[in-house]
Amino acid sequence: MGGKYRITGDKYPRMRPPRRRGRLATLSVAGVAALGLLGWGTWQLVDVFTGGGEASAAGSGTGRCTPADTVGAKVSPSPVAVPEPGGITVNVLNATTRGGLAKETADELKKRGFRIGDVGNAPAEYDKKVDGTGLLLGPAAALKTTLPVLGTQLPAAERRTDAGREGAAVDLIIGDDFKGLAKKARADRALAALGSPEPAASASAGSGGKGC
Repeated sequence: MGGKYRITGDKYPRMRPPRRRGRLATLSVAGVAALGLLGWGTWQLVDVFTGGGEASAAGSGTGRCTPADTVGAKVSPSPVAVPEPGGITVNVLNATTRGGLAKETADELKKRGFRIGDVGNAPAEYDKKVDGTGLLLGPAAALKTTLPVLGTQLPAAERRTDAGREGAAVDLIIGDDFKGLAKKARADRALAALGSPEPAASASAGSGGKGC
């Protein structure tokens, strides 16, 4: 150099490359994130294959999945309040040309516990105009009370109500196809079923429905 060149100032040339601190910090953060993601994925796989999520939900006791809590439960319906035959007054009327049917039918209904009112021929509006086995006629309130009870004795009979009718008595008007009341055993079973309807089918665990 021979003193020909001089270095002036307070800065000297670096002898090594500058440190890349920014890149190192970025790589560190990325590595930590990758490790965290890998750990979370591993936990999810373990949870899926061991059923951990379902077990925790079932044992939490919080009722978080309400439908699943009721799977397989059977709900017994409340008995339907229907009147007893002894509380029903029946007028037995004959709309056919065959004599004696009203009295015979009334006697049988009495044996089965019904109260008997009027017995005789049907009024002109129904006389010889009932084509089926019979017609059960009562006030509007009888549609779901006394008429179903009387209907157990003559299942095929038509049921009809009259909104302007007074009193609680119902009529059994015998029609042309009448061949007698239902057998007592069958009528008794039908009467018992009115007060104890069959429960609806309960949900089962294998129904395929998803509660959550």
